[in-house]
Amino acid sequence: MIWNPERETMGRPALEALQADALRRQVARVYEAVPFFRQAFRARGIEPGDVRSLADLPRLPFTTKADFRDNYPFGLLAVPRRSLARVHASSGTTGKPTVVAYSRNDMAVWREVCARNLTAAGITADDLVQVSMGYGLFTGGLGWHAGCEEIGATVLPMSSGNTKRQIMMIQDLGVTVLVCTPSYAVYIAEQAEEMGVDLTTSDLRVGIHGAEPWSEEMRREIRQRLGLDPIDTYGLSEAVGPGLAGECTEHQGLHICEDHFLAEIIDPATGDPLPAGEYGELVITTLTKEALPVIRYRTGDITRLHTEACPCGRTGARMEKVCGRTDDMLIVRGVNVFPSQIETVLLQVDGVQPHYQIVVDRQRGAMDDLEIWVEVSEENFADDIGRLRNLQRKAEFEMHEVLGIEAHIRLVEPHRIERSMGKAKRVIDRRDLYAGPDCPPAPER
Repeated sequence: MIWNPERETMGRPALEALQADALRRQVARVYEAVPFFRQAFRARGIEPGDVRSLADLPRLPFTTKADFRDNYPFGLLAVPRRSLARVHASSGTTGKPTVVAYSRNDMAVWREVCARNLTAAGITADDLVQVSMGYGLFTGGLGWHAGCEEIGATVLPMSSGNTKRQIMMIQDLGVTVLVCTPSYAVYIAEQAEEMGVDLTTSDLRVGIHGAEPWSEEMRREIRQRLGLDPIDTYGLSEAVGPGLAGECTEHQGLHICEDHFLAEIIDPATGDPLPAGEYGELVITTLTKEALPVIRYRTGDITRLHTEACPCGRTGARMEKVCGRTDDMLIVRGVNVFPSQIETVLLQVDGVQPHYQIVVDRQRGAMDDLEIWVEVSEENFADDIGRLRNLQRKAEFEMHEVLGIEAHIRLVEPHRIERSMGKAKRVIDRRDLYAGPDCPPAPER
């Protein structure tokens, strides 16, 4: 089943011609409307007329997360502020979020690409979809909600949390599709088992999972414990949110909506383009985004592309499951977390030292656990237990305010954290997240 056969089964030459035309128009538009892009193009000696084909794409400058920070909140807009239909935001490298915006046409495109992903997963108007991703500034809940409505499915907007009620709704309403992060799917399974509920006998048949990296082992666990087919999806707030790419039921990679998103793979060290089939950093150009387009956005995600047709009949490029990161960003329970954010919070809490270590773990059958080890001063560590407990509570409260998720603060004695003469190893990630034996190892953090 294919939602938009005209676009999703185009021959490669026709698709590339469509992409080249859209790229030329997008480059001309951002050059005219966005001072940031105009300056970046001029710094490279490029004018819109210099971009004639897809072969000219490597001549264009990259956009990075830092550019969103430096132009916060609306400096990258390509339309007047009054033309916006929606604003979302995700965690940034500092206390300021990454703000993204949508025109009314952008909202229509978002619904379209989510509808394609859902249809590729085998979801139809006959399904009852429980959306258990967060609603609000996070793009996940509202994005998938709109896509489900687009294909005519019935939507149950549960959002995340209140897990026992989630399980009750799955049972009582006959939910057939569960949309949530993969770690929350495992948590739902765990809670159901503790309640004596066997969800493998429910009507659940498909899981739409994304917003965080997950392994093939976790896919097998979700399938076994929930009795559904877990489908991997990929989204990016800076590009659209969920809907950029998603698996079909063949499970042979994530289909990219290439008429809206132009994907490249580059060498993360040099920025040079790499051919299809080689691992590198995924770079996305939004071909049709109106409100806040991006040119060659560096995602920081390591993957590779395949351009041969899929057995399902779709002809667009497919990306493999993300197998690493080029930067120090962590994704914990669907939330972007940067060590720099954690450091900023800790430096504002009196009594702790600027020596810390971040430990992320995922026990089998549990959600991500974020623990932060931080040294306290000699006088505070030697003080009474009550004062240390108050210090811990204050640090945990401040961390939750900034990150939006709970983190356990573990106060340790001075000099407990290993010192380094070079780059400090701030992050210990014990989760088994990434698939792909040929994927290059992520840099030490």
